Amino acid sequence: MKLSELKNTHRKKQGTKRVGRGPGSNKGKTSCRGHKGDKSRSGYKTRAGKEGGQLPLFKKLPGRGFPNTRFQKPVFAINLNRINEHFEEGETVNRETLLKKGFPVRRATGGIKILANGELEKKLVIEVDAFSKAAVRKLEEKGIEFKRVK
Repeated sequence: MKLSELKNTHRKKQGTKRVGRGPGSNKGKTSCRGHKGDKSRSGYKTRAGKEGGQLPLFKKLPGRGFPNTRFQKPVFAINLNRINEHFEEGETVNRETLLKKGFPVRRATGGIKILANGELEKKLVIEVDAFSKAAVRKLEEKGIEFKRVK
């Protein structure tokens, strides 16, 4: 390798495009926006789904299926570890006691469901609408009294 054989491998920095700086700048005068109309103005935004006078795509596509969300009722789910934190030995876990403890069960028109996350070390009486299979298994193993109320 000789000094005379070295080549400059660095590229020249590409200049930024100066838009709207007069007709001599190659991107001047109308700044590639054409003449007049909404699209040539600053602050213009296209509305999503609008296609001019053409029927929008979302109106051409078929509506498929039946949405069941209107008829679903929200269920309040609570894990065993949260019950263990908030309840004392011998207490009853039901809608009224959960409300007193500050849980938002009022909105749960679909009822209350016990989930199996965590451990329950206290002997309680649980009276709610639903239990997960794993929660039932855990409660039966610990010998905790529970029943479905509907």
